Amino acid sequence: MLEQEISKGIMEAMKAKDTVRLSALRNIKKYIIEAKTSGTAVDVLPDADVIKIITKLAKQGTDSAAIYAQQNRQDLADEELGQVAVFQEYLPKQLTDAELTDAVKAIIAQTGASSMKDMGKVMGVASKSLAGQADGKDISAKVKELLS
Repeated sequence: MLEQEISKGIMEAMKAKDTVRLSALRNIKKYIIEAKTSGTAVDVLPDADVIKIITKLAKQGTDSAAIYAQQNRQDLADEELGQVAVFQEYLPKQLTDAELTDAVKAIIAQTGASSMKDMGKVMGVASKSLAGQADGKDISAKVKELLS
């Protein structure tokens, strides 16, 4: 379970006195605890939900780093990018452009989509099956490209 790996990573980071890693993992853990206690209480959060949390944090960190870099605060940008690197260790391998094209073609064939009218149907399946492996914008762009 991904949640237990993160807890173990927190302990290892504490022992190694790796502050960037510790901060990143504690941030993930905080969101996991919030997700577990909101609504229906669960003992262990499914890996798919943990991946969504980590993906969101990685995107936020990348966006923040870009803003810091624009404001000539490279120290803060580097810290954000260091945390993003830790987040990415826990995410599934990202698909290459060719792999994404093949995956979307397969989904289009599976759903029987033939035109842009079917984009919603294709995106629904693609978003679920490719979650964590590709950015939503990239999936959407690829679906548009292949349906038009």
